[in-house]
Amino acid sequence: MRKTSYFIAFAALALALVLNVLSARRPDWLVVHYNDIPYTQVTVTYGLDRRCELTISKIPGPSGDGKISYSNYECRHFPASVTDRCEKENKGFCAAWTSAGYLDQIALGFVSVSLAAILFGVSTHSRRRRIWRAVVALVLLQAACQVATFAVVTEMYRTSRYPSFEHARPGAAYVLHTLSWVISIMVALGVIMTGISADAGHRWAAGNRAYQPIGTGG
Repeated sequence: MRKTSYFIAFAALALALVLNVLSARRPDWLVVHYNDIPYTQVTVTYGLDRRCELTISKIPGPSGDGKISYSNYECRHFPASVTDRCEKENKGFCAAWTSAGYLDQIALGFVSVSLAAILFGVSTHSRRRRIWRAVVALVLLQAACQVATFAVVTEMYRTSRYPSFEHARPGAAYVLHTLSWVISIMVALGVIMTGISADAGHRWAAGNRAYQPIGTGG
């Protein structure tokens, strides 16, 4: 494969890594808004390992001209064994949600190794001929872990397995994570197509030094 193809794959995977890191660190995979209390809006967000709550109150002032504002933002570990009843009725949910977080961390490891593999593989022509298969395997493993995380979170949200998820909506982290694994799958498909074409001797994929089979002497 051409160096250019590897550089494009590297840039796309680096973007997927950034999106994955951002989504893993953000606490807004799912977002719930509450407006039950007068003059007060409560926004609760759920991440893979955190639950955050933002409370904003705006109370009319004594003269009626201005407003008295109050805000509070707190986060805690999620799901928590006692608070979220992980030892009783929410045991299955807690196990699935925690597993989703672990799978996402594993995905980060796979994409990091795939980036290192690309850097190692472009150093020589002979490595560029072989390394694409390893890159594809690593990227597909990464994407599989991310899709599994996505599937767990989506299923928990769709079926309202946690009480407040009934009113939840996907947040920014959910979108960033989706973009990450979509990019990874596209990279894998692109590398597969380019690698196979290069092995077949197509100049657009293999470059000026297209791969040619070694002939047998007569």
